Amino acid sequence: MFKTTVLAGFLALVSLANSWAANAGTVLEGQKMPSRILGKDVEYTVYLPPKYEAGNRSYSVIYLMHGGGKGKNTDWYRFGGADRVFDRMIESGEVPAFIAVTPEGRRDKENRFNTYYMNDADGGYRWQDMFLQEFVTYIDHTYRTVPEKEGRGILGLSMGGYAAIAFSFKRPEMFSAAAALSAAFRTDGQVVEMDQSGYDRRYGKAWGLGLAGKGRLNAAYHDNSVLDLVETIPAEQIGKTALYMDCGSSDDFFAGNSELHLKLQKLGVEHRFIAREGGHDWAYWRSGLPEALSFVGASFRNG
Repeated sequence: MFKTTVLAGFLALVSLANSWAANAGTVLEGQKMPSRILGKDVEYTVYLPPKYEAGNRSYSVIYLMHGGGKGKNTDWYRFGGADRVFDRMIESGEVPAFIAVTPEGRRDKENRFNTYYMNDADGGYRWQDMFLQEFVTYIDHTYRTVPEKEGRGILGLSMGGYAAIAFSFKRPEMFSAAAALSAAFRTDGQVVEMDQSGYDRRYGKAWGLGLAGKGRLNAAYHDNSVLDLVETIPAEQIGKTALYMDCGSSDDFFAGNSELHLKLQKLGVEHRFIAREGGHDWAYWRSGLPEALSFVGASFRNG
């Protein structure tokens, strides 16, 4: 009797494991896109939903943007467990099955200067142009995507959250929804007061190396700061993309996120703004991913 019970339990575990495997997506690291604009290959990680290889249907795409500093394109899976969240929410029907793609946001392995997903002020490295002009098109040609606004969303954390909102403002015809967790929005005052090495590492290439004080608030800055873009881009254009922001009340970026929320509110632009207890860390981003994902998924044509 004991052996029979043990065997039955073992077989049940095997069956459960097989079920999990059958309903699990696939994460492929080290993928590369040749970029004419950057003159090199751009690495990326892609998540393919369960049963992707077994069928021929097309899927919506979420561009899953990583953070700055030491962040790279594998982080969402290695530290955030994003694939497990994706598998669970697709299996439960909370979101439609989708493809997720994380492009590499670093300019090189040393990453002495962040790209912040912008073009360099001198045109030497044009990350934004690569993404908007080459990368999205490449993904549509390489995978079975829904190659239109209604099948495309963008979601990011920190520096990637900045990119999600900034790109949705600049190119509202590209994304049905944009979601940002702890988006790296700095106010004018925070930029002016930033220590020199910190400024140069984060923004020096995009706005100009060595700039100090109010000299940092130049044309390149105003063309890329979401707190300026929200005032210069027509409200009806901004409102064409569903917007979601979630920032911790103890996060240094809370002031910038709150300011953008108030400006959107004043303009009458519908959006969702969430403030929870927490800081700028993976515990916050892991806990916030399901709700942000649900928001983006609800905007998809096949949702």
